[in-house]
Amino acid sequence: MDSLESLLSPLSVADLTLKNRVVMAPMNRRRAINGIPPSSAITYFGQRAGAGLIITDNTAITPNGKGYLHTPGIYNAEQKAAWKKVADEVHARGGKIIMQLVHTGRIGHVANNEDGSPLVAPSAVTARDTVRVADKGHLPISEPNPLSTTEVRELVEQHVIAAKDAIYAGFDGVEVHGAHGFLAEQFLHPYTNQRTDQYGGDIVNRSRFLLEIVEGISAAIGKERTGVRLSPYLKLNDLPPYAEERATQEYLTTELDKLDILYIHLSSGLINGEPIIPIEYIKDVRKRFKNLLILAGGFTAESAEAALRANLADLIAFGKPFIANPDLVERFRSGAALTEGFPEYFYEGNDIGYIDYPRLIEQN
Repeated sequence: MDSLESLLSPLSVADLTLKNRVVMAPMNRRRAINGIPPSSAITYFGQRAGAGLIITDNTAITPNGKGYLHTPGIYNAEQKAAWKKVADEVHARGGKIIMQLVHTGRIGHVANNEDGSPLVAPSAVTARDTVRVADKGHLPISEPNPLSTTEVRELVEQHVIAAKDAIYAGFDGVEVHGAHGFLAEQFLHPYTNQRTDQYGGDIVNRSRFLLEIVEGISAAIGKERTGVRLSPYLKLNDLPPYAEERATQEYLTTELDKLDILYIHLSSGLINGEPIIPIEYIKDVRKRFKNLLILAGGFTAESAEAALRANLADLIAFGKPFIANPDLVERFRSGAALTEGFPEYFYEGNDIGYIDYPRLIEQN
């Protein structure tokens, strides 16, 4: 495709004006000791402010919701202060930035929680996987404690508190992580949700936790600042396929449209070069949800442009290409080759493979 006119065009909606349709997807780069974003995160996000929109690493709302070693959080004063510097830097460079909020539920290990608190989940179903623990390599995931009904409501409120803290730190909005097998999706899925209260059972009850979070955040910070990430058909973190998945996601999409939030962000993947989420499903989402749709999952500049021209999405998110190409948008604009990067530094490490990838102007 000769032109990237759609991908590089601006977008204005509600109070949000984006200089292009390129989104930096949320990636947990795992550099946050004790959940505190390092000073180099200011440089990292600032380098990538050429994106129309940046979505941060998944950011834990509680000490036992981080899942992985060195995941950032927003549950104490040091974390909030560090994130404010990041938001200020992105804005100083003319960018927009949204914080992704996460609670990983049954995914993680108690040794990665600063306070040693246990993992929690809708039901006591342990994930059959391992996670890296400081000085101990990879250990089997800990057994989670099932949440009481009162504790579920408390976690809804904790999401709202985290959202308000993100806005106070200067972020342009928040994205609720309802994907990838973390807590919100654990409530959606009948394998991990075996509850008999109002948060378990049929589709309406299993969807209640996520929808209450979104409704609470919208009321607290504004629906125009609220987004949700979903990952239909993408099986991560020990979640099997289930018969009601399509119906569950359709119900969610319809209810999210009623809440009139800013966007839905669909996270896909590729199998044999083809997206996991079918085109016909994306078209159905477009019919059910009237506001912005972000698509993520293996896009190139050319396939992103084609998706935008076909009205499959309003914005396209890029993950790994942004790791090694801080000036990804300029490379798209000029047609320059992309840097591949070093996978061993993608999701752990220090400043190497984090802030030392050169821009085009430096390469030349």
